Amino acid sequence: MAACGLDFGTSNTTLGLAAGPHPALVPLEGSHLTIPSAIFFAPGQGSLVGRAAMAAYVEGNPGRLMRSLKSVLGSSLLEETTPVGRERIRFRDVIGRYLAVIKARAEAATGRSLDTVVHGRPVHFVDGDPEGDARAEGALREIANGIGFRHVSFQFEPIAAALDYERQVRSEEIALIADIGGGTSDFSIVRLSPERHARAERAEDILANDGVRIGGTDFDRRLSLRTVMPLLGLGSAMKRGDLDVPTSYFHDLATWSSINRLYNAKTLREIEEVRRDAQRPDLVDRLYTVVEAERGHSLAMEVEGAKIAASDRGEGGVSLDWVEDGLAAEIDRDGLVTHTGELSRRIAERIGRCLAQAGLDASDIDALFLTGGSTGLPHVRAALVAAVPRARVVEGDTFGSVGTGLTIEAARRAA
Repeated sequence: MAACGLDFGTSNTTLGLAAGPHPALVPLEGSHLTIPSAIFFAPGQGSLVGRAAMAAYVEGNPGRLMRSLKSVLGSSLLEETTPVGRERIRFRDVIGRYLAVIKARAEAATGRSLDTVVHGRPVHFVDGDPEGDARAEGALREIANGIGFRHVSFQFEPIAAALDYERQVRSEEIALIADIGGGTSDFSIVRLSPERHARAERAEDILANDGVRIGGTDFDRRLSLRTVMPLLGLGSAMKRGDLDVPTSYFHDLATWSSINRLYNAKTLREIEEVRRDAQRPDLVDRLYTVVEAERGHSLAMEVEGAKIAASDRGEGGVSLDWVEDGLAAEIDRDGLVTHTGELSRRIAERIGRCLAQAGLDASDIDALFLTGGSTGLPHVRAALVAAVPRARVVEGDTFGSVGTGLTIEAARRAA
């Protein structure tokens, strides 16, 4: 039996084996240490996970794709059922099926049976709702028990990232850990040193923890609603001039965890009725095409890709040629900032709360340690750096720091 650290993320998942002097992440998909948090149910063929799941969907194979699974924790969706082939299964069971595959792959790769896990968790699954937060952690514990983990404990994700960073620290310092992921943005202020790294109990070194339920998928959603959904009718008027086309379809289509809600005959009939009463039925026709073809996930992937392109190269685009010849949404870096700048400001505001909680000034922070995919967005990064301008900026392993830190913690707890 062995212990592991498991970072089940909104966008990606890692698992590390806590064995030997150097805890290490385990390959979960070919040689990849990270695997997308996605599952594809193929009729009569079981399920695919990770990159294989995404590829099956993109290639047009019949079936059902579900991504950003973690985002349902702490929401009412967790206990709802969703159609998969001829059966209906709860979202919590979808998460269980995905994590069971991850566990089995890690066991096959290491030749070890895993019975103990330190699960990563955000500082807040749910903003401003301690009871909902506790329910979310409880649900994740039950899921872990259900797939064969006998001993389940948790560690805050930014604290785990701090443990990974501390391995390179050469003298005592106070670090602000910023973990900006797909679903949440989490911060910890931690006192670190080589001597402290060897201690089993670190509670007194944790000076502050805070977080907000904003992450990369929220940036995608905002971009989709501002640039793509208007092309499908969002904001257009009904024939009754005081009404717009109902917005719920667009919000579901722009939200990873809600896209599948649209894939049913009832929704298609409703959209047909909306079309009849819309001033611009041609726009609603485009919405119908996307929903009927069950291409909402493709659209979300395109928006995510355009966000990354605009961030890295200055411009990106979402091609909708498959809906209508020449139809496209363009996103440049200025537009990215305009549409999502409020989100980056709300994320950075949490640093002020952390500093107040720790009783520190911004000038007291020696290092700003960055991890999580959304730290790659220039305006997010700039907002974080501006909050602690004198701190040394340290780049972490974008997708691996939290998982590595959880594995370090698992090794300590198992000792």
